[in-house]
Amino acid sequence: MKNYKKIALALSALALVSCGQKAHIKGNVAGADNAQLVVKELNINTYNVLDTIRTSADGSFSYSLDVAEGQPEFVYIFYKDTRVAALLLQNAETAKVEADTLGNYSVTGSEGSARLQEIEKAYSDFIKEVIAADDDSKAVTSAYIKHYRNCVKYVMENPFSMTSIPVLFEQLNGMPIFAQNTDALHFRSVCDSLKTVYPESRFVKALDKEASRREQLLLLDNRIKTAEVKGFPTLYLPNEKGEKVNLSSIDAKCIMIHFWDSSDTSHSMFNNEVLLPVYNEYHSKGFEIYSVCLDVNKAQWASVVKSQKLPWINVNDGLGAYSPAVSLYGVESIPSAFLIANGDLVTEPIDGISGLRKELAKILH
Repeated sequence: MKNYKKIALALSALALVSCGQKAHIKGNVAGADNAQLVVKELNINTYNVLDTIRTSADGSFSYSLDVAEGQPEFVYIFYKDTRVAALLLQNAETAKVEADTLGNYSVTGSEGSARLQEIEKAYSDFIKEVIAADDDSKAVTSAYIKHYRNCVKYVMENPFSMTSIPVLFEQLNGMPIFAQNTDALHFRSVCDSLKTVYPESRFVKALDKEASRREQLLLLDNRIKTAEVKGFPTLYLPNEKGEKVNLSSIDAKCIMIHFWDSSDTSHSMFNNEVLLPVYNEYHSKGFEIYSVCLDVNKAQWASVVKSQKLPWINVNDGLGAYSPAVSLYGVESIPSAFLIANGDLVTEPIDGISGLRKELAKILH
């Protein structure tokens, strides 16, 4: 009889351990009665499908998944192609979700999930604001600056929350919101804080690698800025095909780096009426233009480049005034231009287009 009691006690202990390794989701999706939902888990850069479940006649559902202690998981619920809920689950938590088929939702019972819902909404509102700006570059820049500052405030105030990780990796048109080299400091601060709480989390380990990568870029940037001026700072930016063009790789006696904005009509007129004749005259003699557009709307920029048939090298990283190229060359206003002659940056000021022609005639004689 005693042996049976021991076995029963052992099984009870095993059941408690198993229960502690689980997280639970209970919810309702209005408008998704007797429908299929897909549960996905984030695996650093990709979604892994965990399961498909069906809602009941009133749209309610429940689901349990394995979540190791100290290793919270990002879990997402999809109805067809719409993500109806985003959750950050700790082991032994039960998150209660109220959602609809349009992607609106609220969550209780899970502190991390509730915070994640708030930042998801803030990001969604930001994207809507950008879309509503209707290609107005000033409005887009204003929205970006406001959202970036809110993101910085969030990660500084919540360094021990796993929800700071998706904030750090937010993007706009495929480009990171945290795009400045100095943002490496935010990545490292959050990473070091999270290491003390979730040292085994794969997300924290991935954040550590990204923080290290950004620290190396920041170190390189600082070395460039503090080094003795030799040659010229190089740029490595994507062209209209998405292919990065290294300024240092251009084989030309004289290169003009031209900063402009494709949303400004006067800049487009300058391209056609002023730069194009100069380019046509001197290109065969060794002159090239590396044209850096600071328009955040890359689609509009690419369309302008195509319609104007601009023959030189056109690049744009979509970061506008926050492009590293701006700080690297100390651009204070646009249009602006810099000349590189025989591998060295020309430091003397150039007096307008006539001054440019004189300089080109001297360099390319």
